Amino acid sequence: MQNPVKIAFHGIDKSDAVEDRIREKVAKLEQFFDRITGCRVVVERHHRSHSNLNTKDQPFHISIILEVPGEELVVKRDPKDPAVLKDHEDVYIALRDAFGVMERRLKDYVQRRWRDARHAS
Repeated sequence: MQNPVKIAFHGIDKSDAVEDRIREKVAKLEQFFDRITGCRVVVERHHRSHSNLNTKDQPFHISIILEVPGEELVVKRDPKDPAVLKDHEDVYIALRDAFGVMERRLKDYVQRRWRDARHAS
């Protein structure tokens, strides 16, 4: 990758273990496409109300912006489904799901590039 991965935490403390997992997930994406130029990941938790300031039971929201030639691929995992809400109380499950979606989007991008290059020649 041309630029280092940028990782931000909002509403939670910074975690070296979570940062390491994010870097592992980004390295896996680079196996599918080695021309990624940048990546930004935001891990956050929201408060439901001012009366309930305990964030422990809140789901994690993950945003990934992957910069590739000619495009930015964006994934925002903001769980609304009650079944998914429970799973996303674990940051590692939330990351797995978000990076799973990004992997599919990156594979689609690579296929489009390959198809477009093939038709251009």
